[in-house]
Amino acid sequence: MIEVSNLSKRYRGGTAVDDLSFTVEPGRVTGFLGPNGAGKSTTIRLILGLDRPTSGHATVNGRPYASLARPLHEVGALLEAGDLHPTRTAREHLRWLARSNGIGERRIGEVLEETGMAGAAGKRAKTFSLGMKQRLGVAAALLGDPGVLILDEPVNGLDPEGVVWIRNLMKRLAAEGRTVLVSSHLMAEMALTAQHLVVIGRGRLLVDEPMEKFLASHSGASLEEAFMTLTSESVDYRSGTSRTGNTR
Repeated sequence: MIEVSNLSKRYRGGTAVDDLSFTVEPGRVTGFLGPNGAGKSTTIRLILGLDRPTSGHATVNGRPYASLARPLHEVGALLEAGDLHPTRTAREHLRWLARSNGIGERRIGEVLEETGMAGAAGKRAKTFSLGMKQRLGVAAALLGDPGVLILDEPVNGLDPEGVVWIRNLMKRLAAEGRTVLVSSHLMAEMALTAQHLVVIGRGRLLVDEPMEKFLASHSGASLEEAFMTLTSESVDYRSGTSRTGNTR
């Protein structure tokens, strides 16, 4: 599982994450929501050891990410799908990742098939559409067959068929007993995918409860309506910016 304990991250321009604590448990899809500038991306970076907290800590399966000997076997992450070497093929990209974690060629073929990228395995990344880059990013996240997956905006760039595919994939992975944390701005999609919600605003925890309970507490409102009501003090929706001025 993922455990975030009293996590804070402060920059010169303000506080991105403010004494944040929550647990992402296995066996369900947990939606990680918040307005722009709420601190979602910073929190994910702190979980993955890409940034250092000012205070507090985050662990995966009881250990900091940086201490994992072969991290791809425990955690799969989709962050910037477009962050690919333009001249590498899809297979070469996965092979480069696999070698660093002792993953064999057979597994590369399996994830290419699972993500619908087998037919493009020999094509260079510079020729890929955003949707293809997104699928390759998912393939990389699945490469080590990890028990924990962190997906940031996974439907970005996908066509309708791709959206249904990633939705069903996340549900299946959770049903297999894996821990799935997904960050998204698409409330309608989260309503169809997530069983549990963690919502933050201004870097602080606002909600950590099952989807059904959250919606019931808002008198049958849609997830989008309930989310807007909950976070109305954290963002000015007329301008689309955080009232704290924090853009991280």
